[in-house]
Amino acid sequence: MTDSRHIVSFPIPSAAPPRPRDQLGRPLHDLRISVMDRCNFRCTYCMPRETYHEHYRFLKSKERLSFEEIVRLSRLFVYFGVEKLRLTGGEPLLRPDIAELVGELTSIDGVKDVALTTNGVLLAQHAARLKANGLNRVTVSLDTLDPEIFKQMSGGFAERDRVLEGIHAAQAADLAPIKINVVVQRGVNDHTLLDTLEYFRGSGIIVRFIEYMDVGNSNQWTADQVVPSRELLARIGARWPLHPVQENYHGEVAERYAFDDGAGEIGFISSISNPFCGACTRARLSSEGVLYTCLFAQAGLDLRAPMRGGASDKELRELIASCWHARSDRYSELRQSLQKRAPQQQHKIEMYYIGG
Repeated sequence: MTDSRHIVSFPIPSAAPPRPRDQLGRPLHDLRISVMDRCNFRCTYCMPRETYHEHYRFLKSKERLSFEEIVRLSRLFVYFGVEKLRLTGGEPLLRPDIAELVGELTSIDGVKDVALTTNGVLLAQHAARLKANGLNRVTVSLDTLDPEIFKQMSGGFAERDRVLEGIHAAQAADLAPIKINVVVQRGVNDHTLLDTLEYFRGSGIIVRFIEYMDVGNSNQWTADQVVPSRELLARIGARWPLHPVQENYHGEVAERYAFDDGAGEIGFISSISNPFCGACTRARLSSEGVLYTCLFAQAGLDLRAPMRGGASDKELRELIASCWHARSDRYSELRQSLQKRAPQQQHKIEMYYIGG
């Protein structure tokens, strides 16, 4: 007979939550949350003024997810392995009390990083409070330092100096690393990029150049407007020698390079010339609660309706998992073949609606 005194009992660990993978084996790791569909700019590649005019109907407040609803859904995504949250828009700083939402999100167990993307105009007045509430870092969209071209690209808003003030306020608040996103359009701002780099070199701020993408349908995108990253790399390298830097994590969208003289690093996001669909682990949640599994999506899954209709967390998790399991998006890798289809089959969600 076995002596029970020699039997050691170990606690049975609770089963780890399942980490859903899509049809291509990609896990769910990042969630980008649009908190506001409105913006105080009318950038030509995102919200051109002729479409988003003063009479355009944006969402009403009650149509947007409340902070409580955003936090609830975020917890459900974290259950599936999401560790990084990014607040986007539109312009997220137009959402009243956005720092309070940051505080709620950073308190969720399992969240390792909360970041925010902004055009920077309102950043100076919010930076310190955002940091105090737990925001880790900020990305600012700034396509050029040339005042006239800035005004042209932002839809007529001459706010460049306010954006720079916001960047400096973010530095003072230690929202680091600060990244600057530059959307590059041939013949529009590509001749100003070296000036932008010279301004930020040595500051610890990372400038990232983004190939002009065919997000949505309003920007009238054509391939001849794209400046391939390899062309930019050659231009910049001729001025300041560079060397490649290893990615921070698997699936990082930007290819990293550092200046040989130690003056910092830059990045290239090359969705057109070097697609990275195979490593994409990002889901996107619109400000009215629609889940999208691709920046170039044509449709999404409404989570607001079942949530407001009384769905339990378990039921919402099942919806999220089913959506991710069914995902097979790889638009950027298939761009050329998809563009040959009829225009009505190419209607994509606009970038302002789900964030960049």
